Amino acid sequence: MRIVLASNNAGKLHELGALFQPLGIELIPQGQLLQGEAPEPFHTFVENALSKARFAAKHTGLPSIADDAGLCVDAFGGLPGVQTAFYATQFGYPKDDWHNVQALLEQLKPHSNRHASMVSTLVGVRHPQDPQPLIAVGRVQVQIAPERKGDKGFGFDPVLWLPELQKTFAELPEDVKNRYSHRGRAAATMRELVREHWLPSHR
Repeated sequence: MRIVLASNNAGKLHELGALFQPLGIELIPQGQLLQGEAPEPFHTFVENALSKARFAAKHTGLPSIADDAGLCVDAFGGLPGVQTAFYATQFGYPKDDWHNVQALLEQLKPHSNRHASMVSTLVGVRHPQDPQPLIAVGRVQVQIAPERKGDKGFGFDPVLWLPELQKTFAELPEDVKNRYSHRGRAAATMRELVREHWLPSHR
């Protein structure tokens, strides 16, 4: 089965491709099939993910799965949330992973509360008007490390410290990260939803 991943993020494609491989599903990044990106005007992960999934399904004619994920920092009232990818830009930095981490470390300096959560919401649709989208949410509680540690992963991984493992996500092997991460948890749930609702032969 071929499913469009409504993202052009290489890190997400790699992680999700590995997680869906047991079902024999080929995830195709939307950039190989269409130009442009869906509007993301909403304030919640699920609404933006649904918008992206419907956009990709409409323009490719294939089932689509979209991910909207972000960092929710307790000291910032749950922000940056859906604006996580653009976090650094509000402080005059370019939009990229390194500067996002830099801005986060700088903004957290005055705060003693370094608790946060990473949230991943996956939404799948069989076609643009699908009235029953599949929705899977993965959440992991972390603390923001005071400095970068590790060289694996992407995004905020170098400062997402897992208390139970005493390591950041960037210090973990890929298989361990997938077991603990927000995206790994959401993908495991979505994989079972796809198996049950889209692949009856796998029941």
